[in-house]
Amino acid sequence: MKKHIYIYSPSGAVRDKTAFQRGVRYLKALGHEVEVDADALSRHQRFAGDDATRIAAIHRAAASGADVALITRGGYGITRILGGLDYAAIAQSIARGTQFVGISDFTALQMALYAKTGAVTWAGPALCEGFGVAEPDEIMVACFDDMLLGQGEGTGWRQSPRDFGGDCAIENATLWGGNLTLLTTLIGTPYFPQASAVEGGILFVEDVGEHPYRIERMLTQLLHAGVLAQQKAIVLGQFTEFTLTPHDKGFKLASVVQWLRSQLPTIPVLTHLPYGHVPTKVLLPFGAKVDMSVAGRDALVVWGELGEYHTSHQFPSA
Repeated sequence: MKKHIYIYSPSGAVRDKTAFQRGVRYLKALGHEVEVDADALSRHQRFAGDDATRIAAIHRAAASGADVALITRGGYGITRILGGLDYAAIAQSIARGTQFVGISDFTALQMALYAKTGAVTWAGPALCEGFGVAEPDEIMVACFDDMLLGQGEGTGWRQSPRDFGGDCAIENATLWGGNLTLLTTLIGTPYFPQASAVEGGILFVEDVGEHPYRIERMLTQLLHAGVLAQQKAIVLGQFTEFTLTPHDKGFKLASVVQWLRSQLPTIPVLTHLPYGHVPTKVLLPFGAKVDMSVAGRDALVVWGELGEYHTSHQFPSA
């Protein structure tokens, strides 16, 4: 299963060189050919090189002919270079077989690329946080392998009893989303997909370091912009690394979920999708057509035929 994986840095500078090196070694140990971009470890201020350097790195990843173009890390930096990217060239590389994979700040590239070309990318790990840890998560690695082999057809997980919102079945909906902060920053720009492209879609979101009131505030922006009401379902991933305070007086993430459901009484709001800034995460095809079914606590998103799909990765509720 040897694959060509191209490692590049379109966002923040690599902070943890040990994790970087460990991730490269891990992928090589799996038998893959790992090509590291010339500027993968560059630094300019907090970025992985200046804007021109990072634009060139993305274009080199697109021209590499690799099976996978994998970012080193997220952070911040892609939104400021969206105007300088050759979206047609990136989309052409995807059409030739290069899978672009990333998380966090990578959402900005996914959104812009889909808005400009409709190309499908993968929400998944980055090199350092995914493969550069001491023990990469087995489920994440298995999902990555499924993508490499073209065998990944869906994912299933369980919601907690308190968050269960009812059974549903949705067919042929566009799966899109990613980091909630990045989504909201692109509203009103040419890099946010037009309503017609995501209407009737399934929107998944996650975030890190954001208090529940900030999460609600960003969801409110999407609500007021009319985005949420256009969806067939909203799927909440993992929201991590925030601290509640005595001032909250019981306001927590569950409060946000309850509020969101009150605003969208006819739209399913699912929880505990295993995706976000956590070790155990699935890979999701941003821009692909999917089917979704919910029965009791069990949720299933499928980008193959429902009748032929066999769930290979099941997740307990959080």
